[in-house]
Amino acid sequence: MSVLTITGDSTMGEVLEAYPSAQRALFRRYHIGGCNSCGYELDDRLEEVARSHDNLDLEEVIACLEDAEQTDRRAQVSPREVAASLASGKSPRLLDVRTPAEWELARIEGATLMTEAMAEIVMRWPRDTPIVFYCHVGQRSHDAASYFAGHGFTEARSMTGGIDAWSVDVDSSVARYELAAAPAGGAVIRPLRSTVSEAKGCQTSKSTR
Repeated sequence: MSVLTITGDSTMGEVLEAYPSAQRALFRRYHIGGCNSCGYELDDRLEEVARSHDNLDLEEVIACLEDAEQTDRRAQVSPREVAASLASGKSPRLLDVRTPAEWELARIEGATLMTEAMAEIVMRWPRDTPIVFYCHVGQRSHDAASYFAGHGFTEARSMTGGIDAWSVDVDSSVARYELAAAPAGGAVIRPLRSTVSEAKGCQTSKSTR
């Protein structure tokens, strides 16, 4: 449960800060925030939002948020825990939900890139199949794990910190990168420089950068 107390007077900004899973939970349970007609502003009070959406019971909404937060935490798994599972005889299915361009730049050995065709295949798997989703930093994979959990997959997990954390905590040979906004829209993938060497004042020639 979150250390912050949520009441009907809490703003939606405070709700999202206290419960990072709130946006997904409200949409999945009550279709709040899915479009302009059912959206909200960050300074709207939770009580007002509940009242404007079919006069929802406030205590029920808060209970839903608390339960979703606990469920989300149980769905998280660290890179080191994933590495230990892969090294054991009970390896989970590792699914990469990043873009094909990101996949080409860096990937985890044994993973499968998630495509529409692959999603259809996954839907035919037994619902107790251990699955770990990962992305760049753990946001897209969290959404993917939540989606499949909502379709009955009891062992769907999201790798905390994504492939970036994997590179830091497990396998430094996996290239790190950043996503930057492109002038024409979308995102540009840029490899990360060695922040460790630069922080220590190491001299690096231009030809090696």
